[in-house]
Amino acid sequence: MTTLQFLADGFTVAFQWQNLLFAFIGVIIGTAVGVLPGIGPMSGVALLIPVTATLTSGLPTEAAAASSIILLAGVYYGAMYGGSTTSILLNTPGESSSVVTTLDGYQMAKQGRAGSALAIAAIGSFCAGIIALLGLVLLAKPLSSIALKFGPAEYFSLMLLGLAAVSGLAGRSITKSLIMTVLGLMIGTIGIDAVSGIERFTFGQPTLFSGIEFLTIAVGLFALGEVFKTILEKDDDDGQIAKINRVFPTKQDFKDSVVPIARGSFLGFFIGVLPGAGATLASFFSYITEKKFSKTPEKFGKGHIAGVAGPESANNAASGGAMIPLLTLGIPGSGTTAILMGALVMYNIQPGPLLFDEHPEVAWGLIASMFIGNLMLLILNMPLVRVFAKVIETPKKYLLPIIIAISFFGVYAVQYTTFDLYLLLACGILGYLFAKNDYPVAPLVLALVLGPMIENNMRRALTISNGHFSIFVSKPLSLVFLIVAVSWLLIPIFMKMRGKNVIINEEE
Repeated sequence: MTTLQFLADGFTVAFQWQNLLFAFIGVIIGTAVGVLPGIGPMSGVALLIPVTATLTSGLPTEAAAASSIILLAGVYYGAMYGGSTTSILLNTPGESSSVVTTLDGYQMAKQGRAGSALAIAAIGSFCAGIIALLGLVLLAKPLSSIALKFGPAEYFSLMLLGLAAVSGLAGRSITKSLIMTVLGLMIGTIGIDAVSGIERFTFGQPTLFSGIEFLTIAVGLFALGEVFKTILEKDDDDGQIAKINRVFPTKQDFKDSVVPIARGSFLGFFIGVLPGAGATLASFFSYITEKKFSKTPEKFGKGHIAGVAGPESANNAASGGAMIPLLTLGIPGSGTTAILMGALVMYNIQPGPLLFDEHPEVAWGLIASMFIGNLMLLILNMPLVRVFAKVIETPKKYLLPIIIAISFFGVYAVQYTTFDLYLLLACGILGYLFAKNDYPVAPLVLALVLGPMIENNMRRALTISNGHFSIFVSKPLSLVFLIVAVSWLLIPIFMKMRGKNVIINEEE
C-alpha cells in the first residue's frame, strides 16, 4: 500500500464519530490548558490519561488506543495554540514555548491590536500544523523502514541519545537534570525483573511487584505539583487583561506575517524532530531568526507582528515534528511526548518502527486526526478569541478543586488501589518541591518511560555478543548515537564553563 492509501485509511478512522468527538474535546481542553497560566501541555495530557482510559473502556484495545491518543494529542497541539492568548493579553505565558510571544504580543495588545495578534497567532499555528503534518506523512514510513534495520545495540544507543538530549537541555542546571534522569531510571527498576523473575526494590510489598505506575507519577508530579505550588505560594495574581477590539488582522499585518509564518513553520518542524530540543527552543530560534532577517529589527520588542507570527508558528510546528521520533523510533523527544508514549504503552502498543505495520489504525488515525484537529482549532480560535479570554478569569478557588478531583478519581479509576492515591499525593508534594528548587521533572518522566526499554535492549545486545560490551561501539550506527549522546551532554557544559548562555528547553 502507498502512503496515500494508508493516509486514506487513517481518515476513515479519524472520521468515526467518537474520534471526531475526542479530537474536538482534545483541542478544546488543550486550548483551555494553554490559556490557563501554569498548567501547561504536560500537566494537561497527564491529567487526562485516566479520563480517556475510562471513556474508552468499552472499546476494543486498538480502537480504544486510537481514540485515547487522538484526544491526548489534541490537548498537546491545542495547548500550543492556547498558550499565545495569555502571553498577548496578560503578558503571562500559558506555557514555556509562549514566553517569546510576550515580547511583541503584549506590546501589540497595549496598542489596541490584541485581536490582530491573536488572529495571526492562530493562523500561523494552523499553517505550521499543516506543514508539520505533511512532513510527518512524508517522513514517517521511510524512517520506520530504516529503523526496522536497527538491532538491540542500535536501539540501546538511540534511547540513550533521547535521554541525554532531554537531560542535557532541560532545566537551568545540567547536574540537577542528570540527578532527575537517574532518579527516573531507578524508579523504573522497581518490580519483578522480567528476565530472572527476581524482586527488585519491592521491600516485600506485593503492591510493588508490578512496578510503579507511570500514570500515577505523571499526574502527581505535574497536575498536583502545580496545585500545591499555587496553594502554598498563594499564586492568585490574575493581572490586567488587555481589551480586544478588531479580531481580524489588516492587509499589512498579513503581508508582514506571511514570510515569518513560513520560515517559523519549517524551522520549528526540523527543531521539533530533534530529540530534546522542543517547542521552547524552536520559538526562541524563530524570534532570533526573524530579527536577524528583518529590514527593521528595531521594531522588535515594540509590537511587531513578525515577532508573534514566527515564534507561534515555530512552536506549533515543533509539536508536529516531535511526533516523528515518537512514532517512528519510539523515542519521545520531550516531556509531553514521553507522556503520550506512556499512554500508548498502557494499551500494550509500542511506538517505534513496527507501529505502522502492526497498528496502522492507531498511527495513521492519529496523523489524520491532527489534520482535522488543526482545522477545528482555526475555526474555533478565530471567532472564540473573546470567549477564551474569559477563561483566563476563572478564579483559582474553582479551578484547583476540579484538578484535584480529576487527579484522584482518574488515578483510582485506572488503578483501583489506595496505595496509588497515597503515591499520587506524595508525587504532588515532590512535584512542588522539585519545581521550587529548579529540578526539572521532564527528564524523570522520560527516564521512567525509557528505562525498562534501555535495560531490555542492553540485555538482548549482550546476549547476542556473549556478554561483550564492545557490541555497542563495533556497530557503526550505535557508535554514532553514543558519540552524539555524549556530545549533547558535554557541549552545554563546555559552553557554560566558557561563560556562554545556553538556550534551555523547559516544556513543563
